[in-house]
Amino acid sequence: QVQLVESGGGLVQPGGSLRLSCAASGTIFSINAMGWYRQAPGKQRELVARIISDGTTNYADSVKGRFTISRDNAKNTVYLQMNSLKPEDTAVYYCNADLRLWTGVKIQGYWGQGTQVTVSS
Repeated sequence: QVQLVESGGGLVQPGGSLRLSCAASGTIFSINAMGWYRQAPGKQRELVARIISDGTTNYADSVKGRFTISRDNAKNTVYLQMNSLKPEDTAVYYCNADLRLWTGVKIQGYWGQGTQVTVSS
């Protein structure tokens, strides 16, 4: 039905940058929102950044000023530019999309497989 393909994770030194990408594919009628969540060991999954269909964005306080979320609607792709990375940013980052399928009735949430981001010297 829907597949979210993530890329861009890896190992980076503190102060470095990474750019995550997530492309949604399938019989998609519309995408209401896409975003990024992260989960560190022993912690709850938390919202990192989200962008909705009208362009509104929201960010976790811990990443404001450092991360930027953007989208390419033609490609059903969302990006997360991460700058000034800190060790506490280390987590598995998950892509999320709230969308409706051509064959569906309601908007439902879908998740990517996750990509590891490790910030360490």
